[in-house]
Amino acid sequence: MSRKQRILHVFPSFAAGGAQMRMAALANYFGARFAHTIIALDHETTCRDRLDPALDVAFPAAPAMRQPLPQRLLTIAAAMRTHQPDLLMTSNWGAIEWAIANRLGPRIRHIHTEDGFGRDERDRQLPRRVWTRRLILRSSTTIVPSQTLLDTATTIWRLPPRALHYIPNGIDLATFTPAAAPRNGPPVIGCVAALRPEKNLARLLRAAAIARRHHAFDLVLLGDGPDRAALEALANDLSLPVRFLGALAEPAPVYREFTIFALSSDTEQMPLSVMEAMASGLPVVTTRVGDIARMVAPENLDFLTARDDQAMADAMGELLADPARQTSIGLANRRHAEQHFDFSVMAARWQALMAPDEPRAAPDAA
Repeated sequence: MSRKQRILHVFPSFAAGGAQMRMAALANYFGARFAHTIIALDHETTCRDRLDPALDVAFPAAPAMRQPLPQRLLTIAAAMRTHQPDLLMTSNWGAIEWAIANRLGPRIRHIHTEDGFGRDERDRQLPRRVWTRRLILRSSTTIVPSQTLLDTATTIWRLPPRALHYIPNGIDLATFTPAAAPRNGPPVIGCVAALRPEKNLARLLRAAAIARRHHAFDLVLLGDGPDRAALEALANDLSLPVRFLGALAEPAPVYREFTIFALSSDTEQMPLSVMEAMASGLPVVTTRVGDIARMVAPENLDFLTARDDQAMADAMGELLADPARQTSIGLANRRHAEQHFDFSVMAARWQALMAPDEPRAAPDAA
């Protein structure tokens, strides 16, 4: 095997979000081919639990950044020289200063990933960020997982085709599978999401409270984050029973306990949780954001809603009242996932960009 490449990953946070979980899954899949240095700018590294312990991974502390921008860029450039990576990978706007510092030289081969926006860019692009991306990313490789982001990067950021790559997310279809038999007990509406503001899980709780006026079901939230205390308080105020399971490294068995998957986000692109729910044979009720309308099977489209409590409640109620439709949509989503979300296809496209000089081969064991 050729010399192991060292990748320096820079994340605004290495909490368990979609971009972080994808990186962990790719690192596990590639095994010993790469060594990884992961910097979490907020010092949050809970997603490290998803990495194979046998991998060559380091988690150095992020450098102190309480300086004016010119000094910050010099500090970042010095950190990159210290780590001496073969490849720099930056994630989202929160890591853009590392992409800028890389332009100061000596330049490291650079891949930037954009997986979506926070609330500040949910409905509009901010001019300063547009111009920064337009100028800094032109000479890098930028990867986006959704057609929505591809359109933004092409028409607004104006990145050249040679610099821009659309790679839809993929999942392990052998891990996320439908339940072997129908479950007993009341239906379960479940959500797997980081408990952060952009997920707007308060909307899901309010919608569930409305739906429970007419339907009996359990509500389960899998995930953790800064909004947990506020959501627990809201559930109490609504007299809504909710099971908060926290973050789990292996969520697949929990999906198999769900009857319906629900997601109430204000902003998404190509959420892994929707793909995992589809592969688990579930119907999906979700806000119509990002690429979700392109992701789900046609049979599921009627259950994509406006960002509105009542609309979500109506969609959940309609599905709860029709078990046969739950089953048929779940089967259609599983077939759709098998056709479009194969992890190995995604991984091969990532490897071609991460190690363009290597032959395409089966991954090495870590």
